[in-house]
Amino acid sequence: MRINNNLMAMNAHRQLSINNDSVAKSLEKLSSGYRINRAGDDAAGLAISEKMRGQIRGLNMASKNAQDGISLIQTAEGALNESHSILQRMRELAVQSANDTNVEVDRGAIQKEMDQLSSELTRISNDTEFNTQKLLDGTFEGKLFHIGANQGQHVELGIDKMSAEELKVAGYLGSGVDVSGVAGVSVQNLTKDEVTIKYTALGDKDAKAVEKTTAEVSGSTITITLAQAAGDGTTSGAITATKGDIVNALKSTGLVEVTVADGTELTDKLDSTTELPSSAGTAVSAGTVNENKGINVSSQSAADSAIKTINNAIERVSEERSKLGAMQNRLEHTIKNLDTSSENLQSAESRIRDVDMAKEMMEFTKQNILSQAANAMLAQANQAPQTVLQLLK
Repeated sequence: MRINNNLMAMNAHRQLSINNDSVAKSLEKLSSGYRINRAGDDAAGLAISEKMRGQIRGLNMASKNAQDGISLIQTAEGALNESHSILQRMRELAVQSANDTNVEVDRGAIQKEMDQLSSELTRISNDTEFNTQKLLDGTFEGKLFHIGANQGQHVELGIDKMSAEELKVAGYLGSGVDVSGVAGVSVQNLTKDEVTIKYTALGDKDAKAVEKTTAEVSGSTITITLAQAAGDGTTSGAITATKGDIVNALKSTGLVEVTVADGTELTDKLDSTTELPSSAGTAVSAGTVNENKGINVSSQSAADSAIKTINNAIERVSEERSKLGAMQNRLEHTIKNLDTSSENLQSAESRIRDVDMAKEMMEFTKQNILSQAANAMLAQANQAPQTVLQLLK
């Protein structure tokens, strides 16, 4: 029997240390829930697990990105829904104004509402925002929704400008121009093309009287036929048209806005009752878009033309809403796909990294029993050298 080197005690102590390390590892796994807590636990498994974790977190964020994209689309689509309602009302007003049971005052009231609706269309276009980004003013182009976990996995969306000008339902207004031969009366162009105002009278010595001053529109030319007395067989009749007659005739065209200066007597005759005003006519410069004016419905012909223009605007808004709706549906399917992929990857990563609690509990119990047994055996091995004392008695 050797005393200086108690091999039995040394062996029991070694086994006890191994058992204690195993118990400590089992406790760590059971308390953390992970099978791999450090690279030493499973180097290859850790590398695979971390790669999967990056993919899972990327997929989860991509799902959130897609949800944000849907929220943005819903914001834009909600604004366009209101634009649709406004355009439908504008079409209703245009149809109403196209009926000749309306008089000038009626159409003036209709035009005022049309102006307000047009201004609201432009306001919606300019002010609709999502996260401080303008959506309907034409600047939201080529925007990318990143809907994947990796580089380059995105979809592109652009939203057209939806202002009254872009939809062509805004009004035009040019600078004021004095009407030749009618002092105190000026006009502003309500169209985007230059307009020329000309005069005509029968001028025949045998002509019958022209009872009413009228205006005819041909292209961008307004021709005013002046009221005139009948010819006496020797000379043509005198022009009887008043300034008020010409003002009413110009208003009836719907191409120009007429302004009468203060102090102007509309009952006054023209400067000459025997000669037409300037044969060259009055050139009225083209109007420019005016945010405060809606599409012109101040005459029957203008209102009739406006109906088709507003129809085109409604179709354009419908196309834009359809595009947004299609993208929203796509993103909803994208979210479902991303969530499914994330769930499956999470399951695979869990099998690699997470601990099997039942199996590990069994291992912990085993190592705990072995540790207790090793403690008992170490105590007995330490008692073995005591038998030497029996030999010394």
